[in-house]
Amino acid sequence: MNTRRAFIKQSGLVLAGTAASSFFSMELLAQMRRPVSPNDQIQVGVIGCKGMGFSDLSSMLKMNEITVVALCDVDETVLEERLSDLQKAGIKKKPKQYKDYRKLLADKDVDVVIIGSPDHWHCLMLTDALKADKDVYCEKPIANSIEEADIMLALTNTSDRIVQIGQWQRSQPHFVDAINFVHSGALGEIRLAKAWAYQGWMKPVPVLPNAPVPKGVDYDMWLGPAPKVPFNANRFHFNFRWFWDYAGGLMTDWGVHLIDYALYGMKAATPLSVMALGGKFAYPDDASETPDTLQTVFEYKDFSILWEHATGIDGGNYGRNHGIAFIGNKGTLVLDRNGWEVIPEKEFLGWGEERPAKMDAVPLKQGEGSGLDLHTRNFIDAVKSRNAAILNAPIQVGYQAALVSHMGNVAYKTGNRVYWNAEEHCFKQAEANALMTTTYHNGWKMPKM
Repeated sequence: MNTRRAFIKQSGLVLAGTAASSFFSMELLAQMRRPVSPNDQIQVGVIGCKGMGFSDLSSMLKMNEITVVALCDVDETVLEERLSDLQKAGIKKKPKQYKDYRKLLADKDVDVVIIGSPDHWHCLMLTDALKADKDVYCEKPIANSIEEADIMLALTNTSDRIVQIGQWQRSQPHFVDAINFVHSGALGEIRLAKAWAYQGWMKPVPVLPNAPVPKGVDYDMWLGPAPKVPFNANRFHFNFRWFWDYAGGLMTDWGVHLIDYALYGMKAATPLSVMALGGKFAYPDDASETPDTLQTVFEYKDFSILWEHATGIDGGNYGRNHGIAFIGNKGTLVLDRNGWEVIPEKEFLGWGEERPAKMDAVPLKQGEGSGLDLHTRNFIDAVKSRNAAILNAPIQVGYQAALVSHMGNVAYKTGNRVYWNAEEHCFKQAEANALMTTTYHNGWKMPKM
């Protein structure tokens, strides 16, 4: 019991300051796990094992009923590293290894699939997993375009499979408590919600020449439906996030987490219009394509949502490098991964006069525990009960956050204020509509609704 408490405390501390973490102690995990009957086991396969895919698996393995039976990655070095990690975690039976995700999906031993691949693969992998009758835990953002997100939503809604999106803050108790406070009306009328990510740890992506494909890497499979380009280390593994062919930059990487909660707090869906300004201001000559500085305004009927991000600096709003703020007439609630608080507004009675607070302050309520662990537990509970209604981040949650985030990127790319036609589910500008879609390459075909 003491070992388990130590492990949970360690995991929670790590997760409090990061998006999530792959730095779980495999040795502690080995001490935690207990054998269960084969009849009670849920057999998991992972597609994309480098980053969050393996973090998600590590979280699930804290549940004794979870057994990992298959790993899939295009990089043999990554597979070897993860097999070594699993040995340290006390996993005695060596999982099967694949480079082609379709072979993992055809594996009858796999009950549940974790999708941790780059964003441009999510649509194909999720829809193929549904066709293979697998339950799916899919990393965010759900797609790399609005068109793909639409397809994933439609096909998931016609399936009886359990699908959870990896927006794990939906399971973090202090996030839920903060939104309950927002919905209580105590802040008064809320006219603006802000969400932001200032990432001081992000340095320039150095310009590198193209190079031979590393030994053991199936680069054609990594590219998949993306355009055929020579191998470049900048586009591989973690840094794929900063290239439009594979992802949407910080807007979709951190944005789906934080914009999701801005939408949740405001009970909002698609905006009336979107305007985005920014560019490569910090590192104009580095290798990345997506903006390192961006401000995006989403217009709604009675309020606005503002997203902003910047790399290379931590000086975000309210002294926080990331967060969400709900700005009401009586006070402002500020929320991040460390906790939430309420800063009261003060009544103006005249210059030089004491200004009484319009509401009571709420001191910082710190977050506790691992949101990721609670999120994967919620998913497995839904898998076991076959009850998708209990999911904290079903496909609709992932869809809405991805849709709005991609709308922000569309506005940025057009350089104009773009207007949304909710009835027609499209923009009112042709140039913006052209950016909703994705062209698949290299013989891969877009799934059909």
